[in-house]
Amino acid sequence: MTTTENVDRWLLYVAVAMIVVAGLLLLARIWRGPSMLDRALSLDVCAALIIAGLGARAALVRDTFYFPIMLVLAFLGFTGSVGIARFIAVRDRPRPRPRPDRPNDTKENGS
Repeated sequence: MTTTENVDRWLLYVAVAMIVVAGLLLLARIWRGPSMLDRALSLDVCAALIIAGLGARAALVRDTFYFPIMLVLAFLGFTGSVGIARFIAVRDRPRPRPRPDRPNDTKENGS
C-alpha cells in the first residue's frame, strides 16, 4: 500500500466514525423531540446518514453496486419528507378566530 492509499483509508475511517457519532446524536434528537417536526426532520437526516454510510462503504471497497441503492434511498427520503411536511402543515394550520361583531361566527345563517 502506498502512502496515498493509507491516507485515503484513514480518511474513510474518520468519515465513518463521524457518521456514527452523527447517528447517535440523531437518535438523541428523535428521543427527546420536543415537537413532531423535530422528529420528522431527524428521520430525514437519518436517511441522509444511511446514504452517506453507503457512499463511504462504496468508496472503501471501490464498488459501484451501492449507487442505485443510494439513489432510491434519496428519492424515498425526499418523498417522505415532503409527505410529512404536508401532513404537519395541514394539521398545524391556524384556525380562524371568531370575530367580536359576530357572536355565532361558527354557524351560518342560524343553521
